[in-house]
Amino acid sequence: MIDWRRSYCGEAPGAGDWLSRWNGDPVLIALLAALLVAAVRLPAGRRSFGIAGVATLAVAFVSPLCSLSVALFGARAVHHLLLIGIAAPLLAIAWPPRARIGVALALPLSTAILWAWHVPALYDAALGHVGLYWLMQASLLAGGWMFWAAVRRAAPMEAVAGIAGGAVQMGFLGALLTFATRPLYATHLATTVSFGIGPLADQQLAGLIMWVPGMAPYAIAAAWVAARRWRMIGAQVTA
Repeated sequence: MIDWRRSYCGEAPGAGDWLSRWNGDPVLIALLAALLVAAVRLPAGRRSFGIAGVATLAVAFVSPLCSLSVALFGARAVHHLLLIGIAAPLLAIAWPPRARIGVALALPLSTAILWAWHVPALYDAALGHVGLYWLMQASLLAGGWMFWAAVRRAAPMEAVAGIAGGAVQMGFLGALLTFATRPLYATHLATTVSFGIGPLADQQLAGLIMWVPGMAPYAIAAAWVAARRWRMIGAQVTA
């Protein structure tokens, strides 16, 4: 019988053993393997994106990062950025939705999902319950997938507006965490000590990760939209 009332990635590791804490969950590995097989069977133009997306999910959930994110909120921020900023856009290219999703819907919905899971009570509950943990991960990934798919299909101005909105909400959440004057998450109050960092400093580091490196996917997407628009203008000029 599954013990649902526990941390999915196990107990918080110490500074000396987290690198050896790989996740060998057979169900997870089987699902990732099935997803990899599906990615390999994709058309050539989407295959590499699918494989890269699955590899990113493996780093997030199989590597020692899974365990480290139980101890450090900073590692959890990296974990969430892998899902939202790397895996989600890759999977949106590999498996685009059949129905067209507008940025006007995708942006507020994905923002609401991200912010909701950073409410301290919901965050702490998710890290202490396997079912809630996977609801968190699945909804973050689905929200990111929907957002990036909408941006990819949008007209240039709509895409830029969506990218700007996504960057602003991510940066604002990061700023709130960076400038908070007390630790907000009970889960990490006693798990950071062996790493030589207090819970408030760990929370501030997480905010900076979301605030600075978290902007990279949006900058890359904006550059892609600009390049696509430039090619469209060039094609119109030469036509």
